[in-house]
Amino acid sequence: MQDIMAKQQNLDWDDFKLVKIIAEANGLAGAAERLGVNHSTVFRRLGQMEQNLAVKLFERHRTGYVLTPAGEEMSALAEQMEENVTSFTRKLAGQAVAPAGELRVTTNDTLLVHLLTHIFARFITACPEMRLDVVLANQALNLSKRDADVAIRATDDPPETLVGRRVATIAWAIYGRAVDFLNYQGPADINSLDIYNRPWVALGDNLAALKAARFVRERVAPENLVYKVNTVLGLAEAVEAGTGIGPLPCFIADASPNLVRLSDINPDFSAGLWLLTHPDLRQSARVRAFMDFMAAEIGKQKRWIEGGGKR
Repeated sequence: MQDIMAKQQNLDWDDFKLVKIIAEANGLAGAAERLGVNHSTVFRRLGQMEQNLAVKLFERHRTGYVLTPAGEEMSALAEQMEENVTSFTRKLAGQAVAPAGELRVTTNDTLLVHLLTHIFARFITACPEMRLDVVLANQALNLSKRDADVAIRATDDPPETLVGRRVATIAWAIYGRAVDFLNYQGPADINSLDIYNRPWVALGDNLAALKAARFVRERVAPENLVYKVNTVLGLAEAVEAGTGIGPLPCFIADASPNLVRLSDINPDFSAGLWLLTHPDLRQSARVRAFMDFMAAEIGKQKRWIEGGGKR
């Protein structure tokens, strides 16, 4: 019994981490790939662990590896350890006294291409000790786990776990290709266009929750919806190519001489533009300098973002 107790006391952090990774990967092959080691290495380490503990950590099934109760406890402890380490790291980052080092920023492709890239360039010039690591993702990354330090998002419902500021409202309207509406007199003339009987383009199913996507789905007959695409960038390209008319953010469409605004700004489409971070990071010199700079620069372009005219 004493020998077993002694062996159990030899567990270290890597053992807990290994159990968690095998469980997440549903087997040894996936775990080996994540760890960058051979399958046999993971097999041997798990075998040694189970032998030392005198207990099985996984049930081997044809569909993969399933945690036993003991394995579940180890995996849960590993998750807790990971969260504690991440929390400590965030707090250290939040105590930084100078705006220097790397900052990871997540945003989407539309905001990056049409708004943020030039602002990021000016930030790097203004803060030469800073480096930016920009991660494109349409889904929200987990700022609690330091997937990113700052998120720049178009949303009306920012996560309650984050803090930040709303810096603008992104306006949307219906647009078409200018050459297809040469005699068009402006949004007041929209009723004469019989727009709902024209070909339309729309956002794909992955963005179906967006207000503009719901508007098209509810008002345009399926046979007139000729094209769907899962990115706003692609939607703007499709309208400009003459595939159909559709809703677009004004700050994208108004910058193109090939597009014409067919409707007034529709407040039902609008979304807030937010700068967000984790509460533990808001006092970080890096985060504070970046968010203050971004808020000021975006503020200079607020009229354009909110549909007030060309840039």
